[in-house]
Amino acid sequence: MPNTTARLGLPVIAPSQAQKHVTHNEALQLLDTLAQLVLTGIGSETPPAVPAPGEIHALGPAPTGAWAGQGGQLAQWADPGWLFMAPQEGWRAWDAAGARLVACRGGDWIPVTPDFDNLDGVGVGTASDATNRLAVAAGASLFSHAGAGHQVKINKAGPGETGALLYQSGWTGHAELGLAGDNDFHLKVSADGSTWTEALVVDAMSGHVGGAAVQADATDTTAGRLARADYAYGPGNLVGSASQSGGTPTGAVIERGSNANGDYARFADGTQICWVYQFALDPCDDSSGSVFWSGTNTAWTFPAEFLAGTKPVVSGTCDNPARWLTAGVPGNTFVGFKAFAASSFAATTYANAMAIGRWF
Repeated sequence: MPNTTARLGLPVIAPSQAQKHVTHNEALQLLDTLAQLVLTGIGSETPPAVPAPGEIHALGPAPTGAWAGQGGQLAQWADPGWLFMAPQEGWRAWDAAGARLVACRGGDWIPVTPDFDNLDGVGVGTASDATNRLAVAAGASLFSHAGAGHQVKINKAGPGETGALLYQSGWTGHAELGLAGDNDFHLKVSADGSTWTEALVVDAMSGHVGGAAVQADATDTTAGRLARADYAYGPGNLVGSASQSGGTPTGAVIERGSNANGDYARFADGTQICWVYQFALDPCDDSSGSVFWSGTNTAWTFPAEFLAGTKPVVSGTCDNPARWLTAGVPGNTFVGFKAFAASSFAATTYANAMAIGRWF
């Protein structure tokens, strides 16, 4: 039978051994050292001047004094001297100075790192639970890069599930940001944690934005809402083709055009202005007393039609101050003019004319 145990090297009492207590006490001393092993120092080189009873050091490679020649050994103070023993691979000890668990590996004492995979929960400054497997109570949480960028990922099982960030106050939810019940991106808010408003929803397919914070239609002027490009106006659609549906503008604010009959401006509120320069009239060769006029009305076809059944307001001036114009009853597509003068004038008279009315 061996004289020592296989693992801890404890001395064994031999059959018919005299003074068995010596062997027994030596084994107890070794057990006192190795069981619940606590190291006062790791890598120690110089013995303390006044060691405490049972004090244990893991010695460095070149210790001095009473430890000389015992590099790498465990040294325990057992008054009046030091006891030495060789640590074995895998022995564990508590590092009192570093407040950590260490293990003997390859002759060095290495901090024991627990396996953090597949943990039931982790609580930092607070307790985790079955729902909140990771719980952190702190003033801030930092997620930094490891040499490049950094992503925080929230993954859900399927389109109908929720993957979101919930913002609470006093444990009551007031805002939620993420994929809430589908794959569109949602921003929801709540005053009481019970009734929620979809403030913004970004369609996953088109990227278009909707929700209560966005203008609902062309007539929606609710304060605080975001204007939609197809309902609001800016440099890109202020001038263009004016259109409407049921009296609500559906096109540009101002439409400007011209053709052989003159120029026109059409406004989103229904107003329309038409005008023409150098409009030719018949000569002033008919007379009655001292007044001469054009023999027939000369029709001016408007460059843009006015609303059917309406009569625009028409005015005009001649290019010669000695002549003047009168207009007939206008229709929605044209008006007739005559030129008048104080004396006969056979040459063609030119006029400028304007009509104001509505296009819807």
